[in-house]
Amino acid sequence: MYKVKENLIFGFHGCDQSLCDSLVNGTSKKLNYSENQYDWLGKGMYFWENDPDRALQWAIMLKEHSQNSKQQIEKPAVLGAVICLGNCLDFTEQENLQKLKEHYENLKNSGLELPENKIGKDRLKRELDCFLINSLVAQQKEENPDNAYDSVRGVFFEGNELYPTAGFREKDHIQIAILNPNCIKAFFKVRKEDKKYKIL
Repeated sequence: MYKVKENLIFGFHGCDQSLCDSLVNGTSKKLNYSENQYDWLGKGMYFWENDPDRALQWAIMLKEHSQNSKQQIEKPAVLGAVICLGNCLDFTEQENLQKLKEHYENLKNSGLELPENKIGKDRLKRELDCFLINSLVAQQKEENPDNAYDSVRGVFFEGNELYPTAGFREKDHIQIAILNPNCIKAFFKVRKEDKKYKIL
């Protein structure tokens, strides 16, 4: 009863200025899906929820490490999007966390050789998570096509502790992967606030 998310949220995508301009101006129709084997939420169009600063950090990082990136950034920019998550596989909810755990156990017990999450305390290459989420999304679509997932959402704790023993880290964030492009209602350029007025 509470699973379909019909409210609108803001998502932010770090990219090159040219891509931002083309989507806002309508010369490009949609973002490409990220389909890396290590994407944290599986296949999808990725956004940082309510965090344009984190999106810009990401675009700058891609520019600085261009030799390791498929996305070439000359001028880092942030693309805003108005999004309705629809039928969301939301990993901030207990039911979906349990669903992913059970899916892992079923695949493991079937004898299937599963990939591993790799690289450091933040597990930057999340091949196991990506595989499981893609598999769960595909299974849902096959078993119940009318109720296929439109989006995937997760909260991530990343980076150094803000202070000793902190429960927060420098790069904590909520990320969204959009599967159904109709979830994106509009693209926009991020505005700078007018400091003469209060924020509404």
